[in-house]
Amino acid sequence: MLNIGDKAPDFTLPDQNGDNVSLKNYSGRKVVLWFFPKASTPGWSTEGQGFRDESSQFEQKNIAVIGMSADSVQRQKKFCDKESFNFPILSDETKEVLKAYGAWGMKKMYGREYEGIYRYTYVIDENGEIEKVFSKVSTKTHAQDVLAELEWILNVYSYAKCIYFERGIVPILL
Repeated sequence: MLNIGDKAPDFTLPDQNGDNVSLKNYSGRKVVLWFFPKASTPGWSTEGQGFRDESSQFEQKNIAVIGMSADSVQRQKKFCDKESFNFPILSDETKEVLKAYGAWGMKKMYGREYEGIYRYTYVIDENGEIEKVFSKVSTKTHAQDVLAELEWILNVYSYAKCIYFERGIVPILL
């Protein structure tokens, strides 16, 4: 898993339409990058629906939402069409990007070990650095949880900016 302050690994991957999407295309914007194990499964459909339903809130804050799994482009397309997703869902069949983000590794379920995708979400800031990490995800409320955290981050930043401009000092955020 990446940590706050780490440089987000750049990537270029196909989305559900087969169009290449690169992280560098979002320079100057925050990005919510969420990883999910498998398209069209109940939990991940619920999580994606949350991001879809809150998309106007993310757009108002100039925040891009991107989902990613190891599913094929065709499977992602069916998933997006079925759920009417209005954001890119990327296909990383080679798992190179998943590994670069620490979102691929050994998992255990019912005493069985297997490789799979961890349910991580990263908020990447305007400079391409990890600003927030969500390693525990509730699929039903995840989009709202991310928005609440982003609201807090934006409020702290706005407050610090006001102090900076009013007092001429450099803000230090802890």
